Amino acid sequence: MKQIISVEGLGKKYVISHERREPYTALRDIISNKFRSAGRRILHTFTMQQSLSADLSHEEFWALRDVSFDVNEGDRIGIIGRNGAGKSTLLKILSRITEPTEGQVRLRGRVASLLEVGTGFHPELTGRENIFLNGAILGMGKAEIKEKFDEIVAFSEVEKFLDTPVKRYSSGMYMRLAFAVAAHLDSEILVVDEVLAVGDAQFQKKCLGKMEEVAKGGRTVLFVSHNVGAVSALCEKCILLKSGRISMYASTQNVIAAYNSAIQEKATSVAVTSLMRNRGDSTIRFIESSIMDIAGQHKNQFLIGEEIRLEIRLKSRFIGRISFWIIIIDSSGKAILSTHQRDSGMFDMIYGEFRLAYETEAFGLMPDNYTISAGAFDSGLHFLEWIDGC
Repeated sequence: MKQIISVEGLGKKYVISHERREPYTALRDIISNKFRSAGRRILHTFTMQQSLSADLSHEEFWALRDVSFDVNEGDRIGIIGRNGAGKSTLLKILSRITEPTEGQVRLRGRVASLLEVGTGFHPELTGRENIFLNGAILGMGKAEIKEKFDEIVAFSEVEKFLDTPVKRYSSGMYMRLAFAVAAHLDSEILVVDEVLAVGDAQFQKKCLGKMEEVAKGGRTVLFVSHNVGAVSALCEKCILLKSGRISMYASTQNVIAAYNSAIQEKATSVAVTSLMRNRGDSTIRFIESSIMDIAGQHKNQFLIGEEIRLEIRLKSRFIGRISFWIIIIDSSGKAILSTHQRDSGMFDMIYGEFRLAYETEAFGLMPDNYTISAGAFDSGLHFLEWIDGC
């Protein structure tokens, strides 16, 4: 097949500045330093600039390093990895938004990219005006936009608010309109970053169906998502990024299995970090999760039918009715079981620190590597916390 993307030795370096601070400074020192700084600003501007620069240290950070891969026309490629692995940086370089520090990228065709919610939109303009603006930014001519206008509006489902300034749109409405424009551009390459997370389940399914449709039409799709189920459903191949380098580039099932296996190795008793946090307003925060047998022994390998105990330590800044939930996901990224207290009655939550425990009876999963996602929502089904791979 025809090669449409070629990436060779790609690297992106950022320089991070750190201000050196003394471990302890008394109030009198702060006051006297302020007066000295004021004097230097008035009398010795150049000297002050030198002293300020001397107080800064610089660190090189490689967001990407030695990344090489090829993509053929019509391929659907998923890109997964933890937050900070370099996924978004890679897509920004492929979309010509960011220049690489080293290496080269060859693109044979027009790129339509959807990297962040509202990218290319002007908040003061209406939805109708932003369709033309965003289409022009993505390389569509006015005649092409007019021809596809009705399709874009119908797909986005925001016709009622088409003449409303987009600053009044919710993030979901932003995403619907932006995706509709990008998906209906006749480009050879469609690049989609983690934006579907803000949409509802029905529209996410609609977007995945559209991406599959455009791929079958010969267009190439690059899809970044923390939702490995969506990646598994859409993509034939997958790239696993780790610390800015390609850890694996193979079939989607093999890559997802390797990704889940890496999480599983650390699943015995882990502190939940922001790298795993996906959605939620953080009024409920999971601090630590542990998986163990019914006797309380930490482990991550179990026999078929063996009882399992999952404990989650959490902090609450929420008062009201709440339901906790867990989802069990197999190595292919498919959710095979979910449960939450809404089925049997919600909790009355208050401020404080708590420990949540789930226990199973005769748990009959088939042999595989499984991961657990967990979270909480209120009585209105608004997510308060969502942790992937806890």
